[in-house]
Amino acid sequence: MKRIAIVGNGGAGKTVLANRLGPLLGIPVTYLDALRYTDTWAVVPEEVYAARQREVVDRDRWIIDGNSLLSMPVRMAAADTVIIVDPPPLVCLWGILRRRWRYRGGRHPDGVHDRITVDFLWYVAHRFRRTHLPRVRACIAEHFRGDQVVHLTSHAQADRYLDQLTRRTGSPP
Repeated sequence: MKRIAIVGNGGAGKTVLANRLGPLLGIPVTYLDALRYTDTWAVVPEEVYAARQREVVDRDRWIIDGNSLLSMPVRMAAADTVIIVDPPPLVCLWGILRRRWRYRGGRHPDGVHDRITVDFLWYVAHRFRRTHLPRVRACIAEHFRGDQVVHLTSHAQADRYLDQLTRRTGSPP
């Protein structure tokens, strides 16, 4: 596990998992939101975003946290591990509310900008599993040539996965 792509619904726990995996495995974490947006949440030009992502995936070791379907083939082709974080939509909505409460909106220390809109909440509650996740799986099937795809469907399952890795590496989480 040297090149890990983490994907999943909003509020699913992708960033929490990435932030725990990075130190555990000694791998730097990159957040797609930090590559995609400026400090004022303006979208960077597509060629800048693509170049930033290529720079990351050209490295020997990385964890990339994010969902962008447009650039997902780049990550999938370079990854040796894909982790799908996929708890039920209500858990994701709860995660979004907890994040909002914790950070009070704005940009988080990890580069994520907290923008909750009705469209985003609808995506989390209904569209992710119906439309986005099947496209993610199709992208994995087409481009991924790595070792393993891990599908985590609960926070407890994610914790067990991290515990297994901790025992394997001998490092604390």
